[in-house]
Amino acid sequence: MRHNTQPARLLRWARRHARLSQEDLAARTSIAQSTITRIETGAVDPHFAVLRTLLRGCGYDLELAPVLGYGVDRSELQLNLARTPAERVVAAAAMGESLRAWHGIARKQKHERVEQDRPTDGEDS
Repeated sequence: MRHNTQPARLLRWARRHARLSQEDLAARTSIAQSTITRIETGAVDPHFAVLRTLLRGCGYDLELAPVLGYGVDRSELQLNLARTPAERVVAAAAMGESLRAWHGIARKQKHERVEQDRPTDGEDS
């Protein structure tokens, strides 16, 4: 019975990239060569710790990373791509003006806070 082939492909790729034979990897990790064969052929689905040990023996590691595009609302992208290049330029310019306005508001509010925090002539410092 074939299990998940993703671990098999990962391990086989890492081992070959490290230019190791299954016997070399077995010697480095103290995991039986027969187990490595069974993992690489997809005959078994290894536990996380076993796969990580083998990958580390090849000089690689498992790492958690977000899936590209997961949680992205593509509707805005699709709407923008439906526009002509000229319409995109006009929209980008409008967004730039909007950002400039928000930046001005933020600077004004910061300036007002600084003025409020500044002691007046009659106050003790």
